[in-house]
Amino acid sequence: MKIAIIVAMDKELALLRNHIENQSKATVNGFTFLCGNMGGIEIVACKCGIGKVNAAIGSMTLIDTFHPSLVVNTGVAGGTGAGNPAAGIGDVVLASEIAYHDVWCGPGTEPGQAAGCPARFSCPLPDNVRNLLNAKEGLLASGDIFVNDPADLQRILSLYPEAIAVDMESAAIAQTCFIKDVPFVCIRVVSDVPGADGNAAAYERFWENAPGRTFAAVERLIQLL
Repeated sequence: MKIAIIVAMDKELALLRNHIENQSKATVNGFTFLCGNMGGIEIVACKCGIGKVNAAIGSMTLIDTFHPSLVVNTGVAGGTGAGNPAAGIGDVVLASEIAYHDVWCGPGTEPGQAAGCPARFSCPLPDNVRNLLNAKEGLLASGDIFVNDPADLQRILSLYPEAIAVDMESAAIAQTCFIKDVPFVCIRVVSDVPGADGNAAAYERFWENAPGRTFAAVERLIQLL
């Protein structure tokens, strides 16, 4: 079994790197891939870059080159304040579904539905795995905007009142995996709450103080698979 892990930023990859053993590197299509092992499982990890286009190109390159059995997207996300209980800073969130918050392809399609795709991408995991991850589970809303303005957050929640977090890459990676017929899982850590007082400062402090264990949830996930 080979598991691929994809993140958006160098900061995220630096935290993930601490959990990968026997590391080697390969460069394909301008992307650098970190190969190794985690818990005895073969791993290939990469930074795709921020946003949907980078995420799609990076994940397609990863899948076509390394042919993983599963793709895991990890990194940080913004909490929405929705959910019961809501996900706060430092909480791990596990996507049950992922949807675009900035896509509409016109009549005959639903808001958030990319052409030829379901309105929401599912992230199947066995119940025993989900229950042992100690994560807050729900819908992630994804799009090409860093959500900082309360008005942007309210627009997203008007589409998806149940969304527990927002990010900029997961839907594009999910769509790529859907097209390539590769199972996909998204597990992220909440770095800030868009629209909350001091949101930008909280985001910066998260990176200053984030310990290596931030991405231990990914290692735990792989051990359970």
